[in-house]
Amino acid sequence: MFKGFSSLRSKLNLVFSITLLLLAILFIGSIRYDHAKFDEHNEAHERSISHYLYNYYLKHGTIDTAYLEAQNVSLITDKGKVIQIERSFKEKGKDTHYAVDTIHLQRIILINNDRFKLFLENKNRSKYPLKRIIVFTIVFLLIILLYFWVVRSLRPISELKNKIKTFSEGNLDIECASDRNDEIGEVANEFDHAVKTIRELIQSRQLFLRAIMHELKTPIAKGRLMSEMLADEKSKARMHSIFQRLNLLIDEFAKIEKIASKNFELHLHSYKMSDLLEASVDMLMVENPGRLITTEIKKDYIINVDFELFTLVIKNLLDNAIKYSADKHVIVIINEDRIEIINNGVELKEPLENYFKPFHTSKSGLGLGIYIVKSILDIHHRELNYRYEDGKNIFVVI
Repeated sequence: MFKGFSSLRSKLNLVFSITLLLLAILFIGSIRYDHAKFDEHNEAHERSISHYLYNYYLKHGTIDTAYLEAQNVSLITDKGKVIQIERSFKEKGKDTHYAVDTIHLQRIILINNDRFKLFLENKNRSKYPLKRIIVFTIVFLLIILLYFWVVRSLRPISELKNKIKTFSEGNLDIECASDRNDEIGEVANEFDHAVKTIRELIQSRQLFLRAIMHELKTPIAKGRLMSEMLADEKSKARMHSIFQRLNLLIDEFAKIEKIASKNFELHLHSYKMSDLLEASVDMLMVENPGRLITTEIKKDYIINVDFELFTLVIKNLLDNAIKYSADKHVIVIINEDRIEIINNGVELKEPLENYFKPFHTSKSGLGLGIYIVKSILDIHHRELNYRYEDGKNIFVVI
């Protein structure tokens, strides 16, 4: 019922709306109460006038017109008007000894007894509730001012939320410090302190990883030079391939580090899925990939992705599929809006979600493959699904 009022701003609007509604109900109720009290008093006053006129007529044989004027009541003497009023009373069935009716916005009193028959106009009206209107207007304006004051006080929360969102998207260059002396200012200052701490930790981690990768590249480069000196061409090619593979792995780790720290700018372009698959197979750097991978293109399609990252996704899925395949063979199917990577093997022991965690327990690796795949697919707003059918593991990128 209150699902739409989950935000603080919605709850605030609801509270002030109910407050204004209750104020309006109170104002209308008070006006109606005043009208009811006036009508009650007016009716009693009209009856007392009737009794007074009857008693006065018994004593003096005449109507006390001075008294009527003093009570703001006038005697209707115009014959034409009397006839119209009398007809109206008869039509409404009020042609009795005493009756009151409103005719043309005039309150008319009929007094009919054994002594006389009179039509009187009661000119008394309820007073305009000016004081009450002024009081309720002041209260209304105070509530409105209070509302805008509270909303203005909460505005920094929206600004802080936007900065937190910016921070979550990977932008670490934000400042949230506040000079406010309330709870919002305290939260902003604590978050600003946390941002600075996280920024320093990430920068130190990046510096550490880059230093390691730089140091690794030096022996790799030396190893490639040494491999060039080998006389055996087959051994030379194999060593050259190994060092090239190591170099590519370091570059991949650099990408992973950027992805994990959300410090990576996507370069989205349109590519055929078949072209992405071909590039991914090349990245495996295996001899005669045709004997390991069978490709079946039912319906090729165009996809808008970052080339380097998405080929890394397919490469990791292919690498895992080959590594854990019972026959070291993988089938890849491209069809309309998905790519399926299939191998013969045992079913995953745990739900796929558990493998999305970094350094998941693995007997033949660091357990980073699926974590990297998941991280890159999240950036591209795409999904990785898994099912096991007829002794086959099927991974699907949608």
